[in-house]
Amino acid sequence: MDIKFEGGINIAIKLPKRKYDQTVSFYRDILKLEVEEKPITNPTVSRTHQVKSGNNIMWLDCVDNYTHSETWLELNVENVEKATSYLKEHGVETCDEIEELPENMHWITDPAGTVFIVKTK
Repeated sequence: MDIKFEGGINIAIKLPKRKYDQTVSFYRDILKLEVEEKPITNPTVSRTHQVKSGNNIMWLDCVDNYTHSETWLELNVENVEKATSYLKEHGVETCDEIEELPENMHWITDPAGTVFIVKTK
């Protein structure tokens, strides 16, 4: 099966609530990047800010029950279901329970625990 994975432009940084405002300030006031709070309705993310960083968009997500930050990355594919089958054949299971997401997308992790969203281009 010929599957091609490409890195996407979105990077999510999941932040504990106690470090959220300080981190937003760092990107906005110290690095002087373009930072904008965006509305969000997600059961695990209470606030989010979009940060434009070159060709990438970082999402600073406030997660009330986290104790440390995590960085989540995006993988784009032509066909999500074929990619998911390929991953399963290679011992990589989806873990969609970690955060709500739209249909036809899946969460996976690498062996070190880095989270990736697998989605169409």
